[in-house]
Amino acid sequence: MLTPQNEAALAEAVAAASGPLRVAGGGTRPVGNPVTGEVLSVSGLTGVTLYEPGALTLVVAAGTPLADVEAALAKENQRLAFEPMDHRGLLGTEGEPTIGGVAAANVSGPRRIAVGACRDHLLGVRFVDGQGTVLKNGGRVMKNVTGYDLVKLLCGSYGTLGVLTEVSLKVLPKPDVTGVVLIEGLSNEDAVRALSMALGSPFEVTGAAHTPVGVDGDPVTMIRIEGFEASVAYRLERLQDLLRSFGTSATETDPEKTAAGWRWVRDVEAFHGAPGDVWRISVKPSDGPAVAQALQAEGLLYDWGGGLVWARVAEGTDVRAMSDGVRGHATLVRASEETRRKLGAFHPETAPLAAISKGLREKFDPRGIFNPGLMG
Repeated sequence: MLTPQNEAALAEAVAAASGPLRVAGGGTRPVGNPVTGEVLSVSGLTGVTLYEPGALTLVVAAGTPLADVEAALAKENQRLAFEPMDHRGLLGTEGEPTIGGVAAANVSGPRRIAVGACRDHLLGVRFVDGQGTVLKNGGRVMKNVTGYDLVKLLCGSYGTLGVLTEVSLKVLPKPDVTGVVLIEGLSNEDAVRALSMALGSPFEVTGAAHTPVGVDGDPVTMIRIEGFEASVAYRLERLQDLLRSFGTSATETDPEKTAAGWRWVRDVEAFHGAPGDVWRISVKPSDGPAVAQALQAEGLLYDWGGGLVWARVAEGTDVRAMSDGVRGHATLVRASEETRRKLGAFHPETAPLAAISKGLREKFDPRGIFNPGLMG
């Protein structure tokens, strides 16, 4: 394993590489097609380079543990608003998630429907390309964001275009209060209708999820509102009035309970330790229930108002074939290496998009040494 301790050493390691490199951060998110090659870890690149709470900006080395980033922000009552998921429980991995891994995989959680994904909060990046050249793009502060498209390109590329060494992020204040409207017993179809109605309201919903089997075994629909105490109380009441036709609802504002509930959604805790493959399916919210029914899934969780469906299915099940005719895409998040090789972890690209992707990889990594084959 290669574990350079700074950006210059990392660039030298890449330039000297004679074969494939398996780029890794904390090793907690082995998502994608199986990759062979010598492990190149960025775990030695740690530390906050710049943090300006008043400017809502943070610059941090890519190998910095996510927990350290969140702890530093918490001291200033701030947060990563895109709510990055922790994959360890779902994938059965150990170690510490890194901020570079979050950016490389564009890891985002339930609040994405309100504030955007990780890539929408990235201001700039530093990275090493496939020839060992250090490049930077974007800025370190919100007023100096240039080349934004390249920043977005690196975010979600899973280390196939370059090795991130530093990321600049926009951060946001934590809300004073979090409130949740809970409705029990809804069918999947009614739940998606209720979530869509809530998201279409003026009440600034920051989370909209549904599970057919909640912690107590019954279906539960969850709608989150955040902000100042008086505003949250008012909006909770109005939202309950809006959704009265779907049955009796309850509200929850206890900080520990609301945090635990949305962590349960964010990390797909219902599937932890349960058998089967896990797919992450993005579709039009109104198509979510029909897609889920076609899958005959052993477990389901709807997020983003039904636009994101987590499905736990029998091992080796080809979800894409069963969803034929529905616009969207499906990612195989958890499965055996054999199944990932056979089905492909990422949704197949159309011919024009595949040609663009191939051209980008040849430009940034002409030797093809970064995570070869991981994305297909």
